[in-house]
Amino acid sequence: MAQVPQTLDALAVRTWCGLALRALGRAREEIDAINVYPVADGDTGTNLYLTVESAATAVEAVFAGYGTGTEEPSLADAARAMAHGALIGARGNSGTILAQLLRGMAQVLAGGEAGEASHCDGAGLRRALRHAADSARRAVAHPVEGTVLTVAAAAAAAAEEMEGDCGAVARAAYEGAGLALAQTPDRLAVLRRAGVVDAGGRGLVTVLGALVEACTGEAVNEITRARETVRESAAAVAEAHARVEAVSGAGACADGAEDDGPAYEVIYLLEAGDEAVARLRARLDALGDSLVVVGGDGLWNVHVHVDDAGAAVEAGVEAGRPYRIRITHFGAGDVHTGGERPPRERAQRAVVAVVPGEGLAGLYGEAGATTVLARPGEPPASGELVQAVRRAHAREVVLLPNDAELRHTAAAAAEQARAEGIRVALIPTRSAVQGIAALAVHEPERRFDEDVVQMTSAAGATRYAEVIVAERQSWTSAGICQAGDVLGLIDGDVAVIGPDLTATAETLLDRMLRSGGELVTLVVGDEAPESVAAHLETHVRESYLAVDTLVYRGGRQGSPLLIGVE
Repeated sequence: MAQVPQTLDALAVRTWCGLALRALGRAREEIDAINVYPVADGDTGTNLYLTVESAATAVEAVFAGYGTGTEEPSLADAARAMAHGALIGARGNSGTILAQLLRGMAQVLAGGEAGEASHCDGAGLRRALRHAADSARRAVAHPVEGTVLTVAAAAAAAAEEMEGDCGAVARAAYEGAGLALAQTPDRLAVLRRAGVVDAGGRGLVTVLGALVEACTGEAVNEITRARETVRESAAAVAEAHARVEAVSGAGACADGAEDDGPAYEVIYLLEAGDEAVARLRARLDALGDSLVVVGGDGLWNVHVHVDDAGAAVEAGVEAGRPYRIRITHFGAGDVHTGGERPPRERAQRAVVAVVPGEGLAGLYGEAGATTVLARPGEPPASGELVQAVRRAHAREVVLLPNDAELRHTAAAAAEQARAEGIRVALIPTRSAVQGIAALAVHEPERRFDEDVVQMTSAAGATRYAEVIVAERQSWTSAGICQAGDVLGLIDGDVAVIGPDLTATAETLLDRMLRSGGELVTLVVGDEAPESVAAHLETHVRESYLAVDTLVYRGGRQGSPLLIGVE
């Protein structure tokens, strides 16, 4: 067996994140099945997975930044990356609390008494676990016992009783968390009625098990499973689902809760100062429940359940700059109202596409595609793509990543969806305009293989370009550009540099049409001049016979202009 240090260093943090991600991937369905509190919406396992995936991606990016040299990231670098990744990628109530737990640990590992040390010993890990549990409890407006907070506190208390290295401390925390998890039904009536343990706490036990393995090199013996009410067999998961539905039908969202709960879940990242966030907490607490505000140092993740989603977002606007806003409607006949919904029949085929702006999301949606919005600098993780594939609820799915850099992410998502029994074909579209071309020839009535071939052919026959503005001086394939220059890229390479967006776009389009073309597609972003679309349409009509032009509004898509020629 390979020797591993009984201390926590940057590599151990990286290993921990990877192990936790894989473990949550295996346990996701089980955790989703036992999710009854605070809302029985069956997504706690998925939300925890996506939160940890974001943390792991951030840590990998730090290691990638050091390249293949001998120097490696410090423990502080890795811990801060883990916390930041979890913060910006946190999903749902439990994911948001987990993000604060990781942030609390990182604050000790990356600063304070630990300083900039290359590793953390057992005493440091004890302090980190205690600080994590305390900070997570402070982040929740109204802490409830029998939840992930109780499990985290028990883990910290057990760790404090253990003298030893990181491996011993981590194992003590894991075992203490397992014992507390088994007792959660005794602390929370809604869990007792459903016959399950707390889903968020179950996820935390999984994450702590991964920490044990990262510190010792030994996989944990899943000691908690014998003590849990729910087991991983298909029969037990089905029974848990039935119990969840029974609880939901009774409208039981919490001890003493009324039958009806808030209609919306609102989550957003927020740039704001501490005083503004304190006022925001008070306002959101008056608007709804399940309020969790995590973060610090000017960046926060806000989660709340409300009836007035607009008011929750407006409160964020008053406090600072909210972005990555997600609003989920629990819906009529949902877990709050207890109404029964017949199972929806699976469609035979669906298209899932990544799109760079709200305008294109609407266009793709009108064409029947399920969309994943990719904001500038915030590419979706593979878990988000898997969620979209599940949301499409089809036996066969065509996946359009619409970005060359998302190809591996999309491939991982496709592989996971196939493991769940969904037939997935990945078409390696590198731009949204290639996706438009593929979607235009999509015919669900065709045989799956024939449809994929036709869509792939249409995408491949579409040359793509984009117009962007340079942020800094740089060497390009077309020469040196300065900050503020307009760059025209064809197939990902800079082909034109100019001072004016409209003129550069015209030159770029001419270069593309020299080799022929029958249809020009323009996707105009909010950053482009109002006149650019009309100017280019007129230019094509007057200069190129028998070439048609289609114009779409992309909204905030990152690039002022996308161009497709087919």
